[in-house]
Amino acid sequence: MSSRRPILIVDDDADLRVALVDHFNQSGEFTADAAESVAEAEAKLSNAPVYDAMILDIGLPDGDGTEFCAKLRRSGIKIPILMLTGSDAESEVVRGLDSGANDYIEKPVGVAVLFARLRAQLRLYDGSEDATFTIGPYLFQPAAKRLHDKKKQRRVRLTDKEAGLLKFLHRAKSGGVTRQVLLDQIWGYNSNVTTHTLETHIYRLRQKIESDPSSPRLLVTSPGGYGLNLEAGAE
Repeated sequence: MSSRRPILIVDDDADLRVALVDHFNQSGEFTADAAESVAEAEAKLSNAPVYDAMILDIGLPDGDGTEFCAKLRRSGIKIPILMLTGSDAESEVVRGLDSGANDYIEKPVGVAVLFARLRAQLRLYDGSEDATFTIGPYLFQPAAKRLHDKKKQRRVRLTDKEAGLLKFLHRAKSGGVTRQVLLDQIWGYNSNVTTHTLETHIYRLRQKIESDPSSPRLLVTSPGGYGLNLEAGAE
């Protein structure tokens, strides 16, 4: 079950871009894609799987990163965007943050600090109503209680409990969650519901999201409970 979060790095400095991609991919926590220009970033955002965050330089060969950030916000993209730039002038910091950036980081920056600030923004984003997650072929929108398979142009409506189950399992990432923990977290510690209720919801959810519910690949059984195979069916 993959827990690596996809990040897009947009910077025209080839050496820095390669170094950051290597650090992200070797972290075991993230996987990185890269673009050297606004045009390439736009193409990747249109054609690639959903990214969880973006590291964005201000000075790009075909545009201004601050203006690009503002454009992304106007288009409805709400993932964390961290500006990475060589300028620490107050006016530039204000302009970057006003454009919709979540953080403004001056170069050079240590990888550990960059990762820590990225994690902080991802924690805030994951708890917000704007959060979206990739689960296999689906884009999962918890607030809207909806899954969207772009390739098949298929939307799946979820109940409150189904959306809650997927969100909790997605946050677990590293492995399965026991049935009792799911009951406590989704139905409440004081609830009198039984594991039969959970099994019924898992069954119905699999009917909605699995290509073959009798042999689930996304919502899988784990020791004592359930987990998500985030990459299944994503090809």
